Amino acid sequence: MTTQAIASRPIAQARGLWVAVVALIVMVAQTTIAQARPESFADLAEKISPAVVNITTSTVVAGRTGPQGIVPEGSPFEDFFREFQDRQGEGDRPRRTSALGSGFVISEDGYVVTNNHVIDGADEILIEFFSGEELPAKLIGKDPNTDIALLKVESDKPLPYVSFGNSDTARVGDWVVAMGNPLGQGFSVSAGIVSARNRALSGSYDDYIQTDAAINRGNSGGPLFNMDGEVVGVNTAILSPNGGSIGIGFSMTSNVVTKVVKQLKEFGETRRGWLGVRIQNVTEDMVEAVDGLDEASGAMVTDVPEGPAKEAGLQAGDVITMFDGNEVKDVRGLVRQVGNTDVGKTVRVIVLRDGATQTLKVTLGRRETAESAGPEAVPAEPETVEKDVLGLTVTPLTEEMRSELGVAEGTEGLVVTKVDEASKAFEKGLRAGDVLTEASQQKLTSVDDLETRIAEAKEAGRKSLLLLVRRGGEPRFVALNIED
Repeated sequence: MTTQAIASRPIAQARGLWVAVVALIVMVAQTTIAQARPESFADLAEKISPAVVNITTSTVVAGRTGPQGIVPEGSPFEDFFREFQDRQGEGDRPRRTSALGSGFVISEDGYVVTNNHVIDGADEILIEFFSGEELPAKLIGKDPNTDIALLKVESDKPLPYVSFGNSDTARVGDWVVAMGNPLGQGFSVSAGIVSARNRALSGSYDDYIQTDAAINRGNSGGPLFNMDGEVVGVNTAILSPNGGSIGIGFSMTSNVVTKVVKQLKEFGETRRGWLGVRIQNVTEDMVEAVDGLDEASGAMVTDVPEGPAKEAGLQAGDVITMFDGNEVKDVRGLVRQVGNTDVGKTVRVIVLRDGATQTLKVTLGRRETAESAGPEAVPAEPETVEKDVLGLTVTPLTEEMRSELGVAEGTEGLVVTKVDEASKAFEKGLRAGDVLTEASQQKLTSVDDLETRIAEAKEAGRKSLLLLVRRGGEPRFVALNIED
């Protein structure tokens, strides 16, 4: 054997060892992937199903006054069918109707979470457990804003219950399991994945997990579990053209639900923080029009009625960028942050004003008891004059116009009487009847004020002017192009 052959042997052995290591790594990876795909959800379902309940509600409704839906009103057969209904015991007597839903036990002493719409208006609520046992429940509190309700049953023994998980850790693609009472068929399990996060449907406090796990009528109020058996959502709604599951279901996230449940348990109602401002999202075309604004982020204040924000010095035109140490990205995020903050807490609010940041301290009120501001002093009647500016025909707001347009007393500004349909103003959605109250975050009381603001903006090299527009009393900012 040559010296070269002897020297190459260790190299060959090293290569063989390397191949073996790679093969082992591949095999371990495949095993891990296989383990990530459970062959069965049976163990999980067996563990958590005793805490999932069916909910039956009953409500007394007024009796029928006639054969509605059977024959047309005034038909010669109307009396015949009314007599038939009376013989059947229907007539004008009140009737009791029932509805079905789902829920889950969150403590051994009998607190049960479900959807508000499952129990709304119910006279009686009956809880059926997985074992078949039935117990009456009383309503502790409800929150229509998140569609969550808290019930309580009394039992002489500890009840099986489940715990909430951290919904923020749920990732798109994670396995989830939905349980409940679909279509009144009794206890049922369905599995799927997290299809999307941070879905908003209609409310200010919406934060839904979207899932393709089958959710149908009757599943409302039931839990959505992660693979650790923790509740990460409450099944609330589906998107469907026919009323059945098409793989688009929505569950209110557990991190929203836990805060609501805590308040319902303690107070019997929600107590959300209230800042006391009207706000809108910052748009791309506002960036160039607002000094110091670098990106379309934050919440722009459009109005500050009497309340915590006004007492702290917030002003219309401020852009809120930070709230209680958290970045404000948009209106939805700010509303949720404020609502989740304790009533009476003093927080730091950072705003962008006149190109510089300011920090204000605001002591939050309670949204549920917030009252509207009283009427302000009525200013002197302005001189009537009309002028065409930037495709708008404007005139000072008079008391008569204020009444016709539904504008609050004390409001000053310019009324748009006509809009050139070929102008940028028309493209931005400005219409006759709109009231311009500010330009460049300064109040408008005359047409001269508006022309002065336009001249100042052009002199500063800006391409657009920020206008505060009120329509039907609701304010919004519009960045209007002022280039010739």
